[in-house]
Amino acid sequence: MSTVLVIGATGRTGRHIVTGLLAAGVTVRALVRTPDLANLPADVELVAGDLQDPAAVRRAAAGADAAFLLWPWFSSEGAAAVVAELPRRVVYLSTLGGGGFWGEIEELLKDRDWTFVRPSGFAVNTLSWAEQIRTGVVRIPYPKAARSLIHERDIAAVAVLTLVGDHHIGKSYELTGPEAITQEDQVATIAEVVGRPIRVEELTDDEARQEMLAQGADALLADSAVTYWSSLVITPEPVTTTVATLTGRPALTFATWARDHAADFEGVQNNG
Repeated sequence: MSTVLVIGATGRTGRHIVTGLLAAGVTVRALVRTPDLANLPADVELVAGDLQDPAAVRRAAAGADAAFLLWPWFSSEGAAAVVAELPRRVVYLSTLGGGGFWGEIEELLKDRDWTFVRPSGFAVNTLSWAEQIRTGVVRIPYPKAARSLIHERDIAAVAVLTLVGDHHIGKSYELTGPEAITQEDQVATIAEVVGRPIRVEELTDDEARQEMLAQGADALLADSAVTYWSSLVITPEPVTTTVATLTGRPALTFATWARDHAADFEGVQNNG
């Protein structure tokens, strides 16, 4: 691949993908809303535009050999028009199992040279607890729900490999961290890293649903998320060895992730 368009380049995972592609000798182009605020390496080609604008995607994709696609919304609405403007080769950041709206977008890509990178829960999503961490109390549903959270650097490492190697075309990769860790143990790990006691309070199902709705999820997604967390108390998320198989090193632990992001929990900006 000589030129790769990265959609989501300014995000936590996208920045690592950009770095990895540049290290591999690939020309990187990024679709960004505000180029002056992108804070990407100087040799990245910046194209101003919004992902919801197919014309902007067309401009960014012109002449690109491949694209990395991250779809940041809780619905596939508008995705068909965007997908139609992408290069033939697309690596899509989906989700473990490829269900819901992620699966709908996968279907839109099936007539292309696709690879689906399907991670479990992002460890970085626990940064939503940062304000609560600083107060010493974290309120979450189902503290004993066990998730195989993955470090964004591992997602990026696999994404880069799939973008530069054609032998990944037509494959779906289920990615997880190296262990399933309960939500209360995630909090305890963060507490150890930041050096202060943190107490966990359990949210009711209704409280958890309301929090998701406030974050922009629709009612169906909020209900399914709460049901999913409940199931993880008895049946933890699976743990795969895909990261190790593809990269040749073990997947990074949640403890490693927490140490990498200690400054974020202290309110210090860190691009991860």
